[in-house]
Amino acid sequence: MKHTIKFVLGLCVLLLAGCRIYAPVSQQSGKEDVAYLLFVSTSGQLHKQNVIYTIDDTSYEAQVWKQKSSSRRGTQYSVPTGNHQLTVTKDGQTLYSKRVFLSQQEVKQIILP
Repeated sequence: MKHTIKFVLGLCVLLLAGCRIYAPVSQQSGKEDVAYLLFVSTSGQLHKQNVIYTIDDTSYEAQVWKQKSSSRRGTQYSVPTGNHQLTVTKDGQTLYSKRVFLSQQEVKQIILP
């Protein structure tokens, strides 16, 4: 009889210990919802020169880096994620014009001559 009571009490303790209250949990990601553009020149002609890039009718200025040194020193410019029309010009001449899709935290290299 004592063993049966101990067994039942032990079983009750195990069942109650297994119950848990599930409260909603707030999760935050450390990553921002932005992508990055990196402008590089394959020939080096535009190295450390400024170009104007236009993304969806808004213009900004950016510096161009050599393709070999861009991974160490290149300046990355943050842009919103999604599908965008990107145009790069220098002194009124269009160097690059393309529709690009940018995903979260992606670094998109824009290859210029």
